Parts: sequence; C-alpha cells; structure tokens
Amino acid sequence: MNKIYYLKTCDTCRRILKEMDTTNYVLQEIKTEPITVKQLEEIHTLTNSYEVLFSRRAKKYKQMDLKNQKLEEKDYRQLILDEYTFLKRPVIISNGMVCVGNVKKRVDSPI
Repeated sequence: MNKIYYLKTCDTCRRILKEMDTTNYVLQEIKTEPITVKQLEEIHTLTNSYEVLFSRRAKKYKQMDLKNQKLEEKDYRQLILDEYTFLKRPVIISNGMVCVGNVKKRVDSPI
C-alpha cells in the first residue's frame, strides 16, 4: 500500500503533496490521526532505524532538552509515539520503499 504520513500545518508537507500525484496514496494527517504502534513498526521495517524517523527540528526537542540526553532506538520510538511532532515528515511509502523528511535530496532518494 502507498501511504503518506504528513502534517497539514507543515508548509513543506503541503508543498511536497502539491507537487506529487497523490491519487494512489492513502494520506494520514498525524495530528488528527496519530501514528499507531503497528504503523510505526511497519515503517521501521523499511528504515531499520527509529532515529532516521525522528525529527530534531521539533520545538519539543529543545524544550525537553533532548539534545543533552543520550537517546537510544527505544527512546526515539517512544518519543515518536508520544508526540506527533517528533515524526520526521512527510513519510512517503511507495511500492515497499520509504522516503523520510523534507530535505530535497532525501525526498528524491528513498532509504
């Protein structure tokens, strides 16, 4: 299944979605429909890393002083499940491949 996890208030997500043909994708807005444990596990099988899925640009990253903590994979996983802003977005799953994040070179080349 082709799927896109995004945030509707994110300018970059809106720009990327506008540039894509999303007719064959299921769109999930992560603020109104939070990512589930099962969904996160499915994405993890494609990336083999929760850290890759974790956004250090989220405001809560600085507020929670996570920069000064040693985080492990289990910590990244739990933070993403606890707070939608920690999921790097958009996450685009297409034909068993995944693109994570908003940096142009990342969007152009799947993990």
